[in-house]
Amino acid sequence: MAHFPLRVTLSLCMLASFPLFGEPSMDYTVTSPDKQTLITIHVGDQITYEISHNGKPLITPSHIALEAEKGRIPAMSATVHKTATRSVHETVPRVVWQKSKTVLEHFNERTLEFSDGTRLVFRAFNEGVAYRWETRQTNRLRILSETVEINVAGAPWVYFPEEERFFSHNERLYKYEALAGISRTRFCSTPALIDTRAGTLMLVTESDLVDYPGLWLTGTGGNGLRGLFPAYVLTDSMRNDRDVEPITRAEYIADTKGSRSFPWRILALADRDADLIANELVFLLSQPSQLSDVSWIKPGKVAWDWWNANNVYGVDFKAGINTETYKYFIDFAGTHGLEYVILDEGWYKLGDLLAVDPAIDIPALVAHAQRKNVGIILWVVWKTLLDQLTPALDQFAAWGIKGIKVDFMQRDDQWMVNYYWDIAREAAKRKMLVDFHGAHKPAGLNRAYPNVLTSEGVHGLENSKWSTNVTPRHCVTLPFTRMVAGPMDFTPGAMLNLPESSFKPMFTTPASMGTRCQQLAMYVIYESPLQMLSDSPTHYLREPECMQFLSTVPAVWEHTIPLDGKVSEYILVARKSGPVWYVGAMTNETGRTLTLDLSFLGPGSFSADIWQDGLNAHRHGNDFRRSSISVTQYTRLEVPLAPGGGWVARIRP
Repeated sequence: MAHFPLRVTLSLCMLASFPLFGEPSMDYTVTSPDKQTLITIHVGDQITYEISHNGKPLITPSHIALEAEKGRIPAMSATVHKTATRSVHETVPRVVWQKSKTVLEHFNERTLEFSDGTRLVFRAFNEGVAYRWETRQTNRLRILSETVEINVAGAPWVYFPEEERFFSHNERLYKYEALAGISRTRFCSTPALIDTRAGTLMLVTESDLVDYPGLWLTGTGGNGLRGLFPAYVLTDSMRNDRDVEPITRAEYIADTKGSRSFPWRILALADRDADLIANELVFLLSQPSQLSDVSWIKPGKVAWDWWNANNVYGVDFKAGINTETYKYFIDFAGTHGLEYVILDEGWYKLGDLLAVDPAIDIPALVAHAQRKNVGIILWVVWKTLLDQLTPALDQFAAWGIKGIKVDFMQRDDQWMVNYYWDIAREAAKRKMLVDFHGAHKPAGLNRAYPNVLTSEGVHGLENSKWSTNVTPRHCVTLPFTRMVAGPMDFTPGAMLNLPESSFKPMFTTPASMGTRCQQLAMYVIYESPLQMLSDSPTHYLREPECMQFLSTVPAVWEHTIPLDGKVSEYILVARKSGPVWYVGAMTNETGRTLTLDLSFLGPGSFSADIWQDGLNAHRHGNDFRRSSISVTQYTRLEVPLAPGGGWVARIRP
């Protein structure tokens, strides 16, 4: 393994011991490496923190605490008897590159250690703030509650992914409204994005979510959000093969080890909207890879059957869920350099993963795929997989299956969070990739188990089969919100593209809202190391100019440069793979022209292949124009975007 430069400084100082909840109180500080962000931790009757950024108040005093069954953590009688500070500046390699090959980790840290062994750790990065609790108790802990307050200075607004209940796929729309208007009865999943309206954005999420429920947020009726957690599930009801809904919950949120680190609470900061695209705090605050051998983990693109309802035509067989149709998918994938094909719902008798549909010959498909250098991924319902875990995964391994797509969890209580880790671990033992659907947002698992390539937890393209909510505005909100948490299986690639004014949901002949080039741009802008081509192979084969792009665009990136963007308005991103640069742009319902500065190319001459909205794309979303031009680092290009439009370029030496 390569060695990377590391600079760590440590200092310990013994403090006078003061009662935690009595007088006198003490303040402790930690500053980001660039000196722009200052955290002040106040230990008195309560523990609070506040943050200033760019010399202005950002977070006003906000209470944080753990409450266990046997009392507060730290204990009422505990004292702060020691603090430690350290600075880290190192380069961290990635197993799966996603947005970059390596990540710079640069932070200053302060740890408060209490006399009962509890620790509170704060880290200040240039790109945000994070804190976590650590306990050192011999007995198990029942955590009744965790207090997470985020009180924001000024008159902030919030992009609020509102939820109605904890039993949810977390596929939400982001409502933009004044934070003070979010009452205590309203709540959302995370990530949520706070707009201070004073030049700084702040995304709230978490990392290293292990053996603990996920973080949700509720309003306060003022300028703040407060943490909310699904309580431990005592009983549930299995309504069918996939919907296992909680019925009764405990009075605690977690029953866990007494000696442990709790999840990181993250406030990712950006003074320029586009910088959120490059934020890596969730990755950096995750556990390092738990796998010794990662050579078999292969990101890639996937030919996917379910969205297009296996609608292939102009063929000499009856299309559907059968061996001949999947051979057609495999042939398409092999010809166009796609690494995988998914067999989604229908390949097995629901409720029994060992009962394959008689129309499907799995061994024959695997053998055919191997000849085409294509891997097969199998869709499974999470509960059926749980019930048949060992025999099913062993059978998949014996067949030569490369991965599983696990669906319909719809929860992130403590038990279900642990299920994700168990499946990642068991799949890795058999050298299988994992795609979690019906899932909560990523929160560190995909670094610890890099065979977990992507997750849903996003209101993605599949919703266009039955709703009108996958709008261009929604699509240019996601890179600044959900995608900051980690890989996002949006499933782009629609080849039937309609303007917002004429769009209608069609379940078996689905379309996208917006232009063809917006769909192409998603392959540059949306991060998913297992990236779907959601439409029918027949449709792609009728679009050779689009396939010239889709066949070559990578699923992971060596380097990312967020060039320009505004949440819910537009985005412009450049990403590098080997010697080739890809640039993608998207806009909401407003047509606009952006300026692309190619100075990032460096010296030399380059050829740019461009796919852009056609002159009539505002009326006919399929309309696009392909061209090739010569460019250098001194070139400035206009990037014209139709309403709901997109633009992509592949730039080669």
